[in-house]
Amino acid sequence: MSQIHQFDHTAMKTTFVLRIVSDDATRAHNAAHAAITRIDEIENTLSRYIEGSDVFRINHMHAGQTLFISETCYDCLRLATDAHAQTGGRFDITLGALIEHQKNACNGSAPSITGALRIDPDRPMITCDAPGREIDLGGIGKGYALDQLKDLLKEWDIESALVSAGASTQLAFGSKTWPIELSGDAYRLTIELNNQALSASGIGIQGSHIVSPSECNEPATYPYKRAWILQPNATLADAWSTALMLIDNDLLRDFEAPENALYFETSSGIQTLEQIQATIT
Repeated sequence: MSQIHQFDHTAMKTTFVLRIVSDDATRAHNAAHAAITRIDEIENTLSRYIEGSDVFRINHMHAGQTLFISETCYDCLRLATDAHAQTGGRFDITLGALIEHQKNACNGSAPSITGALRIDPDRPMITCDAPGREIDLGGIGKGYALDQLKDLLKEWDIESALVSAGASTQLAFGSKTWPIELSGDAYRLTIELNNQALSASGIGIQGSHIVSPSECNEPATYPYKRAWILQPNATLADAWSTALMLIDNDLLRDFEAPENALYFETSSGIQTLEQIQATIT
C-alpha cells in the first residue's frame, strides 16, 4: 500500500519538503537523496551569493566579456527571459543591486540601473555589453528547482508527489490531490492542488523586496499584501506571483489571467481575480 514519505532539505535560503507517494520506502528514500543532490547542484549554479557560481561570475563581468555557462543556468535564464516577456516586463531578474538596496532598507539613493546583458540564442553563453546589471534569480530559481525535481522523481518511477520550496512555491504531480491552505494575515482559504504549481508572493515575511522595473527610483507600493497563482509549472508560477504584486487595480480591471487561477489578499479576505474585477469601477 502506498504511503507518503517526507524528506526535508535546507537550501536556497528556504526549506525544501518532498512528500513522495510510494509503496516502496527504499525507492522513495533513494529518489529523495537524488533530488536533494540536484537541489544543491542548482543552488551552487544559480546563487548570486556563492563565489564561483555561474550567476556570481555573470554579475562580475566586464564590458565586452563573454562567459560560457552551464546548461542549468542557461535554461533558467532563457525561462526568465520568457517570463519577462509574458509579464509585460514586470518580472525582471537583472535588478539584483536594487533588490538588495530595497530589501535591506539601505540608506542613500537607490542604485541606478544601467548596463546590458545579452544571452546567446543558440549556445549556453552570455555577453556583458555594458556593466551594471546584476542577476538575482530569487523570484524564479526555487520554482525552476521544483520543476527539475518533478522530472527527476518521475525518472525514479515516482508516480505522485508534492514538492515545495518553503511556503512560497509548491508543485504537485500524479494522481493524488493535495489540500493546500492559502494563509493571509487574517484569512485562510483551502484549495486543491493536482498536477499544478502554486506560488505566492507578498510583503509579510521579506518586506518590500519586490522591485518595479518601471519605478526603480520610487518607494515601493503594493496594492495587495499577498498574491497567489496556479500555473502548469513552478517556474512560471514563481515568476508570475512576483509580477502580480506590481499590478494595480487599473491593470487588473481588464487583466486576462495567464491560464489559471489567481488569488489576492484584500481587506475583505482572499479573493479571486474575478471577484476583484467585479468590484473595480
